[in-house]
Amino acid sequence: MARRLGQHFLTDPAILDRIVDAINPQPDDVVIEIGPGQGSLTQRLASRVARVIAIERDAKLAALLEGAGSGERRADEAGMSMPENVRIVHGDALSLDWHAELEPTPEISAPRSPLPAPSFKVLGNIPYYITTPLIDKALTPPLPRVIAFLVQREVAERLGAGPGSKSYGALTVGVRSVASVERLFVVRAGSFTPPPQVDSALVRIEPCAQPLLPHAEIAAFRRFNAALFSQRRKQLRRILRSIRLVGAAEVESELARYNIDPTARPEALSPEDIVRMFRSFRP
Repeated sequence: MARRLGQHFLTDPAILDRIVDAINPQPDDVVIEIGPGQGSLTQRLASRVARVIAIERDAKLAALLEGAGSGERRADEAGMSMPENVRIVHGDALSLDWHAELEPTPEISAPRSPLPAPSFKVLGNIPYYITTPLIDKALTPPLPRVIAFLVQREVAERLGAGPGSKSYGALTVGVRSVASVERLFVVRAGSFTPPPQVDSALVRIEPCAQPLLPHAEIAAFRRFNAALFSQRRKQLRRILRSIRLVGAAEVESELARYNIDPTARPEALSPEDIVRMFRSFRP
């Protein structure tokens, strides 16, 4: 196991089943699993869905999961076989094209979808240090139907925070401008091997049928949102003047259109308010 990759393995059967339950698995589902590790979650997932594409960055773990010879039942280090509907992909989940991996392979017979990418779901016990970019990638079209990630408890609190709370920030607004978020349950550090230094929590993220902004605007919105919360202790009128380099009168006039207090701070605003400001003040 490579500790440098932030790997903490979860083996409790009851918790693993609850994680799989979070995506409401169906017999015809295609699921991308991020970071299968030793395959404990992979096995339980594969028994309930049609196909699993498991992306593992660690070369040793990927090789152990994949097995030695083609045509043989694949086995991990403990001798547990990998089901035939599982495909192990060795690579970095942040750089791989997930949608390209969804196409069926000769070993796994499945009908091809007439859509640009098959309907799919995403699941994973993800490394803490790449949580935000992985969530961003999972919310890049073509979108999955649902995402369930086991993340650091603090991150789960940030994702579910409301305006005015200490945890509310750029991550909250960025995700909730395009998706709904639900924190499902906490997993204590002692449930992992080796145990991390903090507790984890499972979050379910579901892309909105009608997001607050279209995909074409997301990259620009993320930059605006990050700039806004990087100065979160300042008043809006000062922040927006620095972002747009405009006068105080123009800022206050625009904010008045949306009934937003120019002396408020970013954490007081809803995602809807911040999207409105983005459309008026984007650089």
